[in-house]
Amino acid sequence: MTDQPTPDAPAFNADVPHATPERPLGDAARRALLEAAGRRAAETGTALQPEHGGPRGPEPTRYGDWEKKGLAVDF
Repeated sequence: MTDQPTPDAPAFNADVPHATPERPLGDAARRALLEAAGRRAAETGTALQPEHGGPRGPEPTRYGDWEKKGLAVDF
């Protein structure tokens, strides 16, 4: 089975980004997808500055401990 619609089948939702072309969308779903696409387009990605002097390796606050000189210290 292929993911592409057959040539004789009507293509739905061609004007809605991230919508499936196989089935028609309801009004609420169409509005939600268009609103989400608008938010994605308006989003400006802010580049974070690199951290200087921070811990090496995985983020310690994510894993719940710090590692100093080979010893893990919970905080």
